[in-house]
Amino acid sequence: MSKKAVFSLTALSLALGSAPVLAQSETADGFIEGSTLSLINRNYYFNRDFRDGESATGNGYSEEWAHGLMAFFESGYTQGSVGIGVDAFAMLGLKLDSGSGRSGAGGSIDLLPHDSAGDPEDDFTRVGGAVKARLLDTEIKAGDVFPATPVVHFGDARLLPESFKGVTVVNNSLDDLTLQGGRLHAMSQPNTSNTNDDFVTFYGGAVDAPWLGYAGGDYSVNENLSFSLYTSRLKDAWNQHYFGLSATYPLSDVVALLGSFNYYKATDEGRELLGEFDNNIWSSSLGVAFGAHTVTASYQRNNGNNDFDYLRQADSIYLNNSIQYSDFNSPKEQSWMLRYDLNMAGYGIPGLTFMTRYARGWGADYSNANEVYMRQDDNGAPLTGQKRWERDVEARYVVQTGSFKDLSLRVRQATTRATAFESDLNEVRFIAEYPLSIL
Repeated sequence: MSKKAVFSLTALSLALGSAPVLAQSETADGFIEGSTLSLINRNYYFNRDFRDGESATGNGYSEEWAHGLMAFFESGYTQGSVGIGVDAFAMLGLKLDSGSGRSGAGGSIDLLPHDSAGDPEDDFTRVGGAVKARLLDTEIKAGDVFPATPVVHFGDARLLPESFKGVTVVNNSLDDLTLQGGRLHAMSQPNTSNTNDDFVTFYGGAVDAPWLGYAGGDYSVNENLSFSLYTSRLKDAWNQHYFGLSATYPLSDVVALLGSFNYYKATDEGRELLGEFDNNIWSSSLGVAFGAHTVTASYQRNNGNNDFDYLRQADSIYLNNSIQYSDFNSPKEQSWMLRYDLNMAGYGIPGLTFMTRYARGWGADYSNANEVYMRQDDNGAPLTGQKRWERDVEARYVVQTGSFKDLSLRVRQATTRATAFESDLNEVRFIAEYPLSIL
């Protein structure tokens, strides 16, 4: 481990250890008693085999194995009409196995950062925190934050999670209604130490946008019906609006029908940093849960002339057919998916689950795409009639009792095949995660 990594972790450990002591001498009851300190160990192996050789290293193969340590401190609130508190985190990523020839700058695995030569670095750290205030049923945070909404959602599908810099507000004054809003001015990528990076989108790339604002809410009508409504603006790039609906209809004690609907409307904004566009994309699903089994079918369609875009490595895409690798969000693309889930608790093995799904997309057409999202063939003509499919298999086990309670072991395999607009690949991920509650 580098001296820089050791120093960063040591400094934050002292900060986390001393913050409650200082607060105890200055604040009233509640700041200490409401504090939590947790540590998450995450071991991550990622292997991606590009069948057509389009990897960052040029040999069609990417592989990284790393271990992440994440410490999260959340204080309680001081007493009084306005309670004050702090949150802080320290993260360390350690390379266990990779190197030039198997990983390179510009790749999509994104477990580790890369040096000036393009080789994966041995370690990296990230440190951050936020000040928070609570007034009645409203919580305000300023600093490093982790918003979780359909229009901006921090990503947690790599070694270390993303974070954003800015201000967020959450209100729970009314039963079954949660209102959220925020204004963000920077983000982190999962494989960097910097928490103050510019905004980057998955398909359009880096965007010189000064801020990202969002607002909306989630409402549970009853235990079987809920819906969400959100809007957001990535200044000078896009306006995005979202509507979502989720429903369950019990037929008996062991059988229930499941349904969902998701809709996004995206238009260009301001300086049009991502070009002109007017997209709408939607997905719907219908399934049945019976005992330990769940079978779901879904359909998705992008009616726009450009890719439906979102922040890079974020989870800000609440569409049924956005899965392990493919999003099925190309212009004019339609897709269907069939998914099967099995919960082995019904067979006497609680904590063990399986999932498999198959999705197929067709009709992707870049004839009217703008210059940012345009994809062309070797002759410079827009790609049309593009299609793809993806098959995923996943198994997960969470230890239920004993010293290793909550230890999660998860293996994910994906196979995709596509025409010229996407890569063919085989992918394997193994993720072991062990959370510890210290306070």
